[in-house]
Amino acid sequence: MGLRTKALKKSLWVFHLSTGSCNNCDIEILDCLTPRHDIERFGITLVGSPRHCDVLLVTGIVTRKNLERVKKLYQQVPKPCIVVAVGTCPCSGNMFRESYTMAGPLDKVIPVDVFIPGCPPKPEAIIAGIVKLLGKI
Repeated sequence: MGLRTKALKKSLWVFHLSTGSCNNCDIEILDCLTPRHDIERFGITLVGSPRHCDVLLVTGIVTRKNLERVKKLYQQVPKPCIVVAVGTCPCSGNMFRESYTMAGPLDKVIPVDVFIPGCPPKPEAIIAGIVKLLGKI
């Protein structure tokens, strides 16, 4: 087991990327940080730069306009990187599936490790997905 894999088991640094969401999932992610749900008890914290993160948390549909930005941001994240799709939009496209602006679900653009469906997913579901992710590492 490598040093980086051992470090990922202790604490995860998460970068939140909104790729054109309606902000419902973003609000639920922020709700995970409040004292009521306190996701930081698992050692998970949000960081402000993709170059410092272990987990890329993606919300919203991937539009044609931001397709290249998503790919470029994924390349900036140090590897091994864990990608989590939060909400129905990055998982399947939801109601925007047939839209002319949609570039496809997130897994067609970058590799996704964990899907957390829901519109929006409850904080409990987000926490459960992240905890399962910790078990997967």
